[in-house]
Amino acid sequence: MQLSTSIAVVDYGMGNLRSVAKALEYIAPGRQILVTSKPDEILASERVVFPGQGAMPDCMRELDARGLREAVLAAAKNKPFLGICIGLQMLFEHSEEGDVPGLGILPGQVIRFNMDEFKDQHLKVPHMGWNQVRQTKSHPLWVGIADSAQFYFVHSYYVETNNQELTVGETAYPNVFTSCVARDNIFAAQFHPEKSHISGLNLLSNFVSWKP
Repeated sequence: MQLSTSIAVVDYGMGNLRSVAKALEYIAPGRQILVTSKPDEILASERVVFPGQGAMPDCMRELDARGLREAVLAAAKNKPFLGICIGLQMLFEHSEEGDVPGLGILPGQVIRFNMDEFKDQHLKVPHMGWNQVRQTKSHPLWVGIADSAQFYFVHSYYVETNNQELTVGETAYPNVFTSCVARDNIFAAQFHPEKSHISGLNLLSNFVSWKP
């Protein structure tokens, strides 16, 4: 199959894909941005963005219902691949939310924020709004982005992995959790770069030019 120069945004019926597509169109005006639920278009694209919002069980169910699992697994093996929010969580082995397995591409679990730890700190779940991301490792997608830059989050669950080599970004709420992971051709973020103003647009721009 001959690859196109398009960027595929995986549409499995969950999340606001329009904002992701609009952000990509803004930073890469010469590129074709495909919001697609067609496996062949995902497989033929040069790069893949895997976003998502909502509950993990719903996301996994809809991914399978549309026959997209194999295309996503294939893309995660050999294309520049960007996971966003639930698109990060789905890459891991298991989620407490609904007690469902993820795609198992990366080792680790998705767990809920512990409400008992929040009572004395006047914090709420979901973790919603702007927060800092500390860059724990250098990565091409961090180029031009200040360490501890602010990004926009909306989530009640986060990933926990024993493989610390995966973690490239951390955030405190109130305890430190992994907010960005990377391995080979995969980069995934718990925050929403498409809603994160200049820093988010810089990250998306870096992704478009990234050659892992």
